[in-house]
Amino acid sequence: MSTAPQPSWWSQSDSGWCLRANRAGSRLSIRRYFAAISRLGDGVFWYTLMAAMVLVDGREGLLASLHLAVTGVVALSLYKGLKRWTRRPRPFAADGRIRAWIAPLDEFSFPSGHTLHAVAFTVVASAHYPALAWLLLPFTASVGISRVVLGLHYPSDVLAATAIGGGLAGLSLWIGLPLLAS
Repeated sequence: MSTAPQPSWWSQSDSGWCLRANRAGSRLSIRRYFAAISRLGDGVFWYTLMAAMVLVDGREGLLASLHLAVTGVVALSLYKGLKRWTRRPRPFAADGRIRAWIAPLDEFSFPSGHTLHAVAFTVVASAHYPALAWLLLPFTASVGISRVVLGLHYPSDVLAATAIGGGLAGLSLWIGLPLLAS
């Protein structure tokens, strides 16, 4: 007689934290805040930031925006490939107690593309414009939290995306800043 494998401690903890965070979404004010943050994280916030950089800082802003755009294209390819490879179901699809407070953009959970982009963009933009960190860091933290509260990602999806986005941004800065300076 075979028994189904028991979920690991990590998996149980990940699901438990996701369920607790998701329950916060039952409060309308919390749900509305994180839904708005998530929508802005779809790209609206980043496109507006890039346009503002160009308008305010001319050529330097254009170079920073191009750096963000190239980083974003690489991030998009990376997270889409990882999602196809891992095929991890979203929390609301795997656990009937977790509710999707907004519609997902795609089927799979790992990693969080919103978080990966937000972290990568924040690191790159802050390298070009350190004074923006006061705005970008809380926004990026809110994007990551929103994905769990809204039932679309596990905390581990967000943590992994944070590491991947940070690594991608670091690589982008290491390669890109010398090119932009010349």
